[in-house]
Amino acid sequence: MSNLAILPILLPFLAGVLVAFFHKNLIASRIFSIIATVIHLALTIFIFMSVQESGTYVLEVGGWEAPFGIVIVADPLSALLTMTTAVVATAAVIYAPKSLSRIQEEFYFYSFFFLLIAGVNGAFLTGDLFNLFVFFEVLLMASYGLIVLGNGKAQLRESLKYILINLFSSMLFVTTISFLYSVIGTVNMAQAAERVGEVEQQGVLTVIGILLFFVFATKAAVFPLYYWLPSSYTVPNAVVSALFGALLTKVGVYSILRTFTLIFNYEVDLTHTLFIYLAMFTMIFGVIGALSTNNVKLIIAYNVIPAVGFMLMGIGIFTETSIAGSIYYLVHDMIIKAVLFLLIGAVTYAAGTSDLKKMGGLIHHYPVLGWMFFLSTLVLAGIPPFSGFIGKLLLLQGGLNQEEILIVIVALISSLGILFSMIRIFIGGFWGEADIMDLPKQKPSLAAMTWPVGILLSLSILLGVGAEMFYPAVSSIAEYVMDPELYIESVLKE
Repeated sequence: MSNLAILPILLPFLAGVLVAFFHKNLIASRIFSIIATVIHLALTIFIFMSVQESGTYVLEVGGWEAPFGIVIVADPLSALLTMTTAVVATAAVIYAPKSLSRIQEEFYFYSFFFLLIAGVNGAFLTGDLFNLFVFFEVLLMASYGLIVLGNGKAQLRESLKYILINLFSSMLFVTTISFLYSVIGTVNMAQAAERVGEVEQQGVLTVIGILLFFVFATKAAVFPLYYWLPSSYTVPNAVVSALFGALLTKVGVYSILRTFTLIFNYEVDLTHTLFIYLAMFTMIFGVIGALSTNNVKLIIAYNVIPAVGFMLMGIGIFTETSIAGSIYYLVHDMIIKAVLFLLIGAVTYAAGTSDLKKMGGLIHHYPVLGWMFFLSTLVLAGIPPFSGFIGKLLLLQGGLNQEEILIVIVALISSLGILFSMIRIFIGGFWGEADIMDLPKQKPSLAAMTWPVGILLSLSILLGVGAEMFYPAVSSIAEYVMDPELYIESVLKE
């Protein structure tokens, strides 16, 4: 059964290679891609259920035992995130044909899409830091291909900025791993977790940990390293923006969560206090950005940033309750960000503009789209009983238990700011008189765009109203994450 752990990486990788051979046959590419993503989804659901029932799956690639060989670890946390990734990917691949032009689809979109999913899953499942770097590079190379699909001066500018910032962070990443290896003699996460407590160079290790944090913080768009994100996430096609907003920053958050609960968990007063302050500034500046623009795409992109702040808040508070809140919020945000980017793609397609000042009255023509967006706004802002509320409730509870009053206040104010920024789109874009544009008599149909988004939105709502069903699993994952010995024993078989 341990061989199952490699399949969420292997299946999309092979699918990406195969679809490249008939990339100009769009009907075949679409059918093949949908079938592959549905199989991938079923596989990840089975792995998650099996891990919940039987425990962690560890695959020692090539038969080399850990820590000497490459290990793939499907533990409760990574299995949950690969399953959520598969859910987002399935909705995205169904939405893609209505969002992309024929040229964009033919230009290896589906190959890049599958390679991105393989890289994201690999980052979640890998058991050593060097291969985390490798899978980061896989997903980044795929994202480079996706971000340049299209044309225009703005897209070229943002593509170059996105590539340069990620190249710099990748260089810092591999350099930091080499520093860590020189101190503890391993890059295997489980063995590193054992050895950090044995070496006498705690100060050096703390510096290495902070350097590694800044690598992951760049990927996650934590303050002050978020400046590259908003424009880079708005220039690509809507389906590409959805994949980026739902998955890429979350890989950075996952990496922080994994390394600072497993390896660098000995200087909590220093490192995790830093996380709390950075989380506050991330929330504040993300909300300010969302409130400062009338570009609806930018509003959604800026709202990626405060969500990262909420997740970092839970890691910084570092209790079982707050970690459960971060995990719950992470899953919630992966789904709802995909929903919002896909919805805003439909909105701009219908309106013919992304300028909020030029919109109005869309709900008269597209009532389903309007009310789906309104529900998504409530979910994102954390209005009870939706999933955003459950995650934030756990985070606030963890903060109050640790007497971190300031960040609790900032989190509450940020939530109001998020709600206000999204309500602006609903009031300005959907409500009011239909005087924004001369709609054609045969207005474009959005049914093919809205129904896959509707399924994602339904899952997000279910994650909130059915919290009693999902919370025990998330709580057990948080308990597992807070006990590094469980991970170490699973990987090293001690």
